[in-house]
Amino acid sequence: MRRPAADGMQRYERLRQLYRVSQVLHSTLDPQEALQLILREAVRLTRAGTASVVLLNPTTGFLEIEAASGLPAEAAQLRLRPGEGITGWVMRHGRPLRLGRVWEDPRYVMVRPETRSELAVPFEVRGEVRGVINVDSDREEAFTEEDEALLAELAVEAARVIQNTWLCEQLRHKAALFEALTSVSQAVTSVLTLEEVLQVITREACRLMGGRLCALRLVDDTREWLDLKASHGAGPAYLANPRLGVSDSLLGSVLRRRKPLQVADVQNSPHYQRVDVAQCEGLVSLLGVPLMYREEPMGTLSVYTAEAHRFSDEEIRILSSVAAISAIAIEKARLYERLLGVEDQLRRSERLSVLGLLAAEIAHEIRNPLAVMKMLYHSLDLRFPEGDPRGRDAQIMGETMDRLNRIIDRILDMARSAETEHAPVQINRLIEDLALLSRVKLRQQRIDLVLDLDPDVPRLSGDAAQIEQVLLNLTLNAVEAMPDGGTLTVRTRPLRENRAAQGPTHAAVTFRDTGVGMTREQQERLFHVPFSSTKPGGTGLGLAIVARLLEAHAAKVRIVSRPGRGTILRLLFPADRSGEPVP
Repeated sequence: MRRPAADGMQRYERLRQLYRVSQVLHSTLDPQEALQLILREAVRLTRAGTASVVLLNPTTGFLEIEAASGLPAEAAQLRLRPGEGITGWVMRHGRPLRLGRVWEDPRYVMVRPETRSELAVPFEVRGEVRGVINVDSDREEAFTEEDEALLAELAVEAARVIQNTWLCEQLRHKAALFEALTSVSQAVTSVLTLEEVLQVITREACRLMGGRLCALRLVDDTREWLDLKASHGAGPAYLANPRLGVSDSLLGSVLRRRKPLQVADVQNSPHYQRVDVAQCEGLVSLLGVPLMYREEPMGTLSVYTAEAHRFSDEEIRILSSVAAISAIAIEKARLYERLLGVEDQLRRSERLSVLGLLAAEIAHEIRNPLAVMKMLYHSLDLRFPEGDPRGRDAQIMGETMDRLNRIIDRILDMARSAETEHAPVQINRLIEDLALLSRVKLRQQRIDLVLDLDPDVPRLSGDAAQIEQVLLNLTLNAVEAMPDGGTLTVRTRPLRENRAAQGPTHAAVTFRDTGVGMTREQQERLFHVPFSSTKPGGTGLGLAIVARLLEAHAAKVRIVSRPGRGTILRLLFPADRSGEPVP
């Protein structure tokens, strides 16, 4: 009758110990600390000499010692396949195994020569065997059925803790990845030149993914080659292989399939073309993702690791997100470089336009005195005797004046051929287009653009391209007047200058900047003196064009400015009275 009572006491003691163990295990969320607590309690409860927790590495497929107590340091390097050794057998079959004399079992793999007994129990996470808890002893027949049951229950409790700690660790890892992804996004989009963008992408992607090397390749114009445009961590061997064929390379398949690709070991992959380069550079695992812009592939972003690594779905999504951000940044940098080229062409065009304007003005001024000279020449009726050299001189003078007159006619004909062709124009639409065109320039100069456009502003009668040129020149002039950044406000309003008129007579366009301002003298010279400028080293060509185009549109300009207080420039365009629809 005493046996049931003794069994009850033992069961009570075992439950009390497990409850205590559960409290201890749930006191931490750090995976390594939790595993060490499990081992300490396993040794204490089973009176073992050593203990270890062995987990299945999903990347390598090997069973590896994740935590140990009492084992020699070299034991940490032990790798077992599922089914190999006592631990592998328990892992494969999912059943405990208890040996009182380990040397008698052919499955035993010796780690410590002193070991005599071993007890191994599996533990499951989400219904799948993920590892084994081992305890060893230097005594024969050291473990009982009670120890096996106790360790099995400890393994159940340990599995819950390990699952929770893994989940917490995954959440921490995800939070860190998304934080790093935000940092990458800011770093990539904060630069403008294409070369800088490509270098930032590879550097930040390599840091984010913990890679050995990161490379960015863009497809060439023929779409047959992937050219290496930037890399981080690459050595001479990798840099010496700058091109890959789209049709016959692994990264080419990423571009063709438009899907991520990972290779566990490029050094032993039959499809990787440059195994010698991978061995020389110490590259093992590869993850490549496509760079897509508007659903079209433009290149690849690839990361290599120095050790065998299986990239998780989360890591693939993260690198794909980096690639998506990078594709937008690359296209933005390309557009910015094209904008700089267009701006440079515009400056050169302005020079030619102003020179043409000046040539026409000079021709007009020369024509009148030339006409007077010709009349006076003919009125003199210079006639000299045959053989008098003065007769030839008089003839040359007449021919030269005729040639000068023909040159002036050609210049004026060219000027007349570029006269403005008027049509109804929506000024608000031109200003909105201008805001899109100049947004990169304004952002680079740290200038905020504020648009205050009245929907009731009347249409203009003019040349839309020439009015857009006026607006662009005034915007660029305002930008140059704010070297340290500021605010540019563009406002449109309907204006009725004649009270008797029905409806607005003019469209008022106001440019207001917070720049350096102008003196009274500068304002007076601004639109009236050729090549006058408000900035050091400026040519004033743009403003000369503005003045000519405003005159061609019968527009008025008013300026209010003070040094250090900014400038207000107001344009008054006559409203269109034709009633024609907007083109």
